Amino acid sequence: MQTEPSQRIHKNATKAWTVNALIVGLVWFIPLVIFVVLSIGGTVNTEVKWYQGIDWFVFSLLFFGALFMYLLIGLVYPKLRWQRWKYDVSEREIDLLRGIIIKKRTLVPINRVQHVDTRQGPVYRKFGLSSVTISTAATTHEIPALDDETANELRNTISTLVRKVKGDV
Repeated sequence: MQTEPSQRIHKNATKAWTVNALIVGLVWFIPLVIFVVLSIGGTVNTEVKWYQGIDWFVFSLLFFGALFMYLLIGLVYPKLRWQRWKYDVSEREIDLLRGIIIKKRTLVPINRVQHVDTRQGPVYRKFGLSSVTISTAATTHEIPALDDETANELRNTISTLVRKVKGDV
């Protein structure tokens, strides 16, 4: 078997992924916060509200379990993900290695690449990062969180290699 790829994505990936995870996690917690505010607010009249029958012990377990997962995914997962992400680009193939529990290794032959793009969302832009997406006929592969200069160089390198292999130079 080939040796593992040696190139790493940018260290700021952990910061960007943390911000993304915490923002997305807030979307999940907003309904829960609304529920708690309504629950604690009490009732003005004697109607039985739909949430009064909930066992608060079970609710507390669910709340703190969700909070634990939110913090785990927001603070621990990005660092583990960064440690596992590696890639290499050669004249024959693009080698991608990733995964925390299950390692996934993908070899994309250069002659199968149809086009290469760079992509940058608002969080990546804040940290000076871009992703390189590699499209084949079957699917799209991504090398996330490269600094902007590296992403542009890598996109141009892959494009040049594809043209050379396909005889378009």
